[in-house]
Amino acid sequence: MNSVEFYNVWKKFRKGEKFNSLRDAIPALFSRLTDAHADEPLKEKEFWALCDVSFAVGKGEVVGVMGPNGAGKSTILKLLSKIMYPTKGEMKVNGRLSALIEVTAGFHPELTGRENVYLNGTILGMRKREIDRKFDQIVEFSGISEFIDTPVKRYSSGMYSRLGFSVAANMNPDILLVDEVLSVGDMAFQAKCSQKMNELLKSGITIVLVSHHIAMIETLCKRAILMEYGKIVKDDAVHQVIPLYQNIVAKKSEEELRKKLLGSDFKVGVDVSSRIEIPEAKYLDQHNSSRSEFATGENIAIKFDYEAKEAIPSPIFYIEIIRADGILCCACRSDKQGFKIDAIDGKGSITLNLENANLAPGVYLTKISIWDRQMIRPFVVRSKDVFRVLSKNSGAMTYGVFIPNAKWSA
Repeated sequence: MNSVEFYNVWKKFRKGEKFNSLRDAIPALFSRLTDAHADEPLKEKEFWALCDVSFAVGKGEVVGVMGPNGAGKSTILKLLSKIMYPTKGEMKVNGRLSALIEVTAGFHPELTGRENVYLNGTILGMRKREIDRKFDQIVEFSGISEFIDTPVKRYSSGMYSRLGFSVAANMNPDILLVDEVLSVGDMAFQAKCSQKMNELLKSGITIVLVSHHIAMIETLCKRAILMEYGKIVKDDAVHQVIPLYQNIVAKKSEEELRKKLLGSDFKVGVDVSSRIEIPEAKYLDQHNSSRSEFATGENIAIKFDYEAKEAIPSPIFYIEIIRADGILCCACRSDKQGFKIDAIDGKGSITLNLENANLAPGVYLTKISIWDRQMIRPFVVRSKDVFRVLSKNSGAMTYGVFIPNAKWSA
């Protein structure tokens, strides 16, 4: 028997509309029941957060839901937890459900921690007798026993989150929904969260986990659902889905980086007394073909043209590879690597072969500069060329900046 079932589910939102708490469920439900025109074209500012989504999660299965921001992941969890309801389609939840999403959504700031444990527990479906029995366990797990009779409006954000997690995690559900909440609190509490998650996994409950943390999805789940623009892109084994997710994120990062580059001025601080230009730069593969997209492990070369309006003695060429998030991955300086030119004058070109740089999947910016012989000031800086590295195959689990050719031994 399936614990969770989605049948052709659609969910429509209006830009600026918010459904963040249980109180929003009533008007949302009324709208759903009275909407007789769901098949009409979208009105101004309306959009589909979910488009014809269908899947099932079997009893005891642990499924990861992945996708870039705005893909519809959290909308799925909110529908399952009945914080909101579908515009069209049907869904079924078979069993007692606990949601570790917006873990403090059921808290009232004027009430004490003790009172909020009972309030939040009731919202999650626990009876008073059950909360009485588990109260000490919940408070002990949260680590805030000395403040349990203090109004939660005086809690720090970490205390707030720890108490919310403790209530939800200790209600012994049949189905657990998790949305990026294992990072609440300090490191010690995060370790407790992870231990609790492992206990829940061993208990055989059904878990639907939304996370951007690839290692967590890989470790906890055997199956993953990849979402983009409100649609399911792939529903398959984790090792088949993760590379596709990485590639989607890389493409989006490239788009954002290119937009950022269009509005930036990268010639600040450049010595313009000598007129040098870098009119073109391109990336070459092992066949000397120009490309901007490479698979992990492929040979990458960077070739750029220069045009010097006057002779420049002993120039130094400098190339930096920068990840889309600003991390400097590597830098190559011509003179330090044995490449020297007496002078440049007029037109010419330079090629830097990175060979197998083993860069991890992602988007990278190339910053090319030409300096004087003392490396004091650049004559020219070109910082607008972008290339993308994609996962080579479905088995490539890649993290960090590069993929080392490492070998384990004992």
